[in-house]
Amino acid sequence: MRHRPLGRSGLSTAPLIFGGNVFGWTADEAMSHRLLDAFVDGGFNAIDTADVYSAWVPGHAGGESESVIGRWLGASGKRDRVLILTKVAMWPKRPGLSAANIEAAVEDSLRRLQTDYIDLYQSHQDDAETSQEETLRAFDRLVRAGKVRAVGASNFSPTRLKTSLEASRAQSLARYETIQPKFNLVDREQVEGALVELARTEDLGIIPYYGLTAGFLSGKYRSEADLEGRARGRTILRDYWNDRGRTVLSALDKAAVAVGASQAQVALAWIMGHPSITAPIASATSIEQLEDLMGAARLDLPDDVRATLDQAGR
Repeated sequence: MRHRPLGRSGLSTAPLIFGGNVFGWTADEAMSHRLLDAFVDGGFNAIDTADVYSAWVPGHAGGESESVIGRWLGASGKRDRVLILTKVAMWPKRPGLSAANIEAAVEDSLRRLQTDYIDLYQSHQDDAETSQEETLRAFDRLVRAGKVRAVGASNFSPTRLKTSLEASRAQSLARYETIQPKFNLVDREQVEGALVELARTEDLGIIPYYGLTAGFLSGKYRSEADLEGRARGRTILRDYWNDRGRTVLSALDKAAVAVGASQAQVALAWIMGHPSITAPIASATSIEQLEDLMGAARLDLPDDVRATLDQAGR
C-alpha cells in the first residue's frame, strides 16, 4: 500500500488513519483491541487519539482512549508497526499550550500509551493566551529529547498556522508538519482555500477529521427515527440533517451504485483522491465497519463520479 508523507517529518502514513475517539467509548476495550489488530494487519499504520478522549462521556475523566491503546501496544507487541498520533490543549484537566502544560501533558500521555515516544504530537486547538514561541520551544525540547518525533496542529486557522511556521523558521525550532481540519463532502471551507495554498507552499500534511460527518455519510441514517438513541444523533440532526446534507447523501447513493461500493467507501475515497489531502481520519466500532472503511483505500473514483460529488457538496 502506497504511503504518503506527513509533511517534512520523514514519517509516512497509509491512506487512512484510525480515529481513536471511539476507544473505551462506543467500542469497549476488547473490541478496540480487535479493531486495532485488524487495522494494522490490513496494512494500515497510523492511529490518532487525544488526551481528552473521552472526557465528554458520563463517568469518564479523559485519557480513556490513550489508555486502551497503551494496553493494546503492551499486549500486541506492535509498537514498531504503528504511528501514534495524540494531542494536547483541549482537555480541561490539561488546557492550553503553555510550556508547563505541554511538558506535564506529554508525560501523562506517554504513561497512558505505555511508550517512550509519540510519533506525532499535536496542538489540539489554538491558544491565544500563550505566545507561539513558548509553545514551539516546548515542542522543540520534546523533539530534541526524543519523546516526540514530529509535531502537528489541529483546528488552527490558516493565518495562525502561517505565523507559527514563520516563528519556527525564524527561531530554528521544530515546526508543525501537519494540520487537522474538518473536511468531508459537506464541510469543505476549512480546507479549500487558504489552507490548501499554505499546505502546498510549506509541504504540510493535511489529515482531516470528520470524513464521514459523524456517520451521516455512511448512508445508514435515512430518517430522524434512525438517529434516535445514537451517540452522535444530535450532532447529525444539528449539522447535517438539512437540504444540503440530503443532497450530498443522494449524490453519494448514486455514486455508490455506479462504482459498486458502499457510501462510506465512496465518501472516504473522494477525500483520499483530493490532491492536497494526505489521509483522512475515520473511526469504526465493529470489524465489519472497519473492513468497509479500509476498502476505500483500494477505490479509485472515475472523474465523472468525482465531479458529480464535488458539485453536490458545493
